[in-house]
Amino acid sequence: MAELQLKSARFRAEREAEWRRLESLLAKGQAGAGRLRPDELLEMPLLYRQALSSLSVARSISLDRGLVQYLESLCARAYFFVYGPRTRALERLTRFFARDWPQAVRSLWRETLAGGLIGAVAGASAYVLVRQDPDWFYGLVPGALASGRDPAASTAFLRQTLYGGGHGAHQGLDLLATFLFTHNAQLALFAFALGFALCLPTAGLLAYNGATLGAFVALFAARGLGFQAVGWLMIHGVTELFAVTLAGSAGLSVGWAVCFPGERSRLDAAVQAGRRGALVMIGVVVMLFAAALLEGFARQLVQADLGRYAIAAASGLAWAAYFYWPRRSRPA
Repeated sequence: MAELQLKSARFRAEREAEWRRLESLLAKGQAGAGRLRPDELLEMPLLYRQALSSLSVARSISLDRGLVQYLESLCARAYFFVYGPRTRALERLTRFFARDWPQAVRSLWRETLAGGLIGAVAGASAYVLVRQDPDWFYGLVPGALASGRDPAASTAFLRQTLYGGGHGAHQGLDLLATFLFTHNAQLALFAFALGFALCLPTAGLLAYNGATLGAFVALFAARGLGFQAVGWLMIHGVTELFAVTLAGSAGLSVGWAVCFPGERSRLDAAVQAGRRGALVMIGVVVMLFAAALLEGFARQLVQADLGRYAIAAASGLAWAAYFYWPRRSRPA
C-alpha cells in the first residue's frame, strides 16, 4: 500500500504541470478560439492526448478518486474543444441553407426524378379512371380528405369550395386545407422512414399521393372546373408536393443503399444514405411550413385563377433555382 501511495504521489507530481497547462488553455479558449496563439492551438491536441494517457494510468494506480474525476472532466472539456464544431449556431444555420441542404437535394436528383415520375404516372392513371367511372373516386380518396367534395356534390358546391362563398364555405375550406397539410406531412415522414424496406412502401406512398391528386382534378374537370381546381391546388401544392417528393427520394435512397450497397456493408451504406436523407428531411419541414403559409394566406387572399397560377409558377421556379442552379464549389 505504501508503495502504491508513493507511485500515485510521484505520478501526480510529474504530470500535474501538463494538466494545469491544458486547463489554462481551455479557460483561455472558452472566451474564443481566436484568443489562442497558433502555437497554443498546436499544443492543445498534444496536451489532450497526454491527459488521456494520464487518466488511463490514474485509473489503475491512483488512490485519489478526486484526481480521477478531475482528469475525466478535463479530458471531456478538451475533447469538445479539439474535436467539437468550430462554428456558431447562426453560422451552421447559414451553411445549412446555403450549402448543405441544396447539396443533399442535388445529390438525390435521380431518386427525385423517380419519385416524381411515380407520382405523375399514378396521378394520370387515377385521372383517367375517375373520368371513365366516377365511382373510382371513392376508392382513391378517403372520405375525410374529400370532405364532401365527391361525385355526389353539386357543381355549385364544388365551385364554392374553390373561391369561398360565406363563412361556412371558408370554414370548410380551412378544414380541408388543415387536413391536406397534416396528411402530406405524415405522408412525407412515412415516405422517408419506410424507405429502408427495399423502397417498396415509399414508392407506394408516392403513388397513393399522386393518385389522390389525380382523382381530385378529374372530379373538378368533369364539372368544367379543372383549370380552376389546379390553380387552387398548386398555389401551395407546388411547394407541398415537391416536399413530399423530396422526402420520398430520401427514402428511396436508403432503400437503394440497402439493396445495392456496393463495396460497403449494407449497414454502412444505409447509415450514409440516412444521414444525407436526414439533411433533406430537415429542409422538407421548412418547405411544409412554407406551404402552410401559402395555404393559409395566399390562397385565401388571391381569388383570381391567373394570380394563383402566377404564384404557383413563381414558387416552382424559386425552388428549382435554389436547389439546382449551378453553384461555385467551396471547400468544406
